[in-house]
Amino acid sequence: MKITGIRVYQVDLPLKEGRYSWSNGNFVETFDATVVAVETDAGFTGYGECCPLGSAYLPSYALGVRSGLAEIGPKLIGLDPTDLGPLNRHMDAVLRGHPYVKSAIDVACWDILGKASGMPVYKLLGGAEQDEVQLYRAISQESPEEMAAKIAGYRAEGYRKFQLKVGGDADTDIERIRTCAKEMQKGDILVADSNTGWSMHEAARVVAAVRDVDVTIEQPCPTYEECLVTRRRTALPFVLDEVIDGVGTLMRGIAEGAMDVINLKISKVGGFTKARVMRDICVASGIPMTIEDTWGGDIVTASIAHLARSTPEEFVFSATDFNSYGTVEIASGAPKRVQGRMTASERPGLGIEPLFEVLGDPVLSI
Repeated sequence: MKITGIRVYQVDLPLKEGRYSWSNGNFVETFDATVVAVETDAGFTGYGECCPLGSAYLPSYALGVRSGLAEIGPKLIGLDPTDLGPLNRHMDAVLRGHPYVKSAIDVACWDILGKASGMPVYKLLGGAEQDEVQLYRAISQESPEEMAAKIAGYRAEGYRKFQLKVGGDADTDIERIRTCAKEMQKGDILVADSNTGWSMHEAARVVAAVRDVDVTIEQPCPTYEECLVTRRRTALPFVLDEVIDGVGTLMRGIAEGAMDVINLKISKVGGFTKARVMRDICVASGIPMTIEDTWGGDIVTASIAHLARSTPEEFVFSATDFNSYGTVEIASGAPKRVQGRMTASERPGLGIEPLFEVLGDPVLSI
């Protein structure tokens, strides 16, 4: 089987709640997603999606996805999409870095492999370790009272894990954590995600001030080293996200006891092929994961569901249903949240079909 063509689509994903805000005053109101279709001479077409969280979150941005695909796309024609190891090594050879650019291609090729083998992707990633995956709800950064007021409504939708977007003024963040903690019920989990927003001084103040609260601290500072200093200052559970960008930083974090949990974002590490390696290292090392991505619609949500469903339940701290946050459906067959949980399709591949009437014409054809 050979890749014969690549089509690239751009689609806007407005938010139901109007705005998603996180640390340092950053926010997005409409996400810019890229959908990729990889065509083959065997009649199979695979689909992937990449949607960066704006341009101020990670070293990635929406226009970068499409310009990167224009760069590497012609160099993938003629390769076998089911030879995923050689394909990924080739992408790394023709474009150094930029893993997010390669992610949608890699996911689309897993979709092709599933369709060609007649199996859902979760089986190819290791098999069904759980029937359903528990989800978390991110709570956009607002005043402490506004954030706390949203918890009851999200709980009514079935969420039991709540991720507060902090990383602003330390005093206000302390109040955000304490105010929202009062809304927790038995079985709920509260996470305070700074998204790299605190200096070490601010992080030290916050973790000391909330040391008596049942809260998990996530990615307090911009660098691994700064986060490690904060980790050593607190007994609270600790998550690393933005700085865990590959096997190297993951192995360092495990060796140095830098975290209790990681966030494994599929596009951040380059797709399923590399995410699976990191997932298996985490399982072998006793490190649970939030399995997710930077953002996205139905195709990203399907990808998350397949990777999470193939991961042992005790190692899935949570997962994300991004298509619940948006107003635009871009594919049929995608997972839907039911009482705070979702599952991956039993159909071959990802189990989705893009809605081309929504995607419109390709912005790039190779």
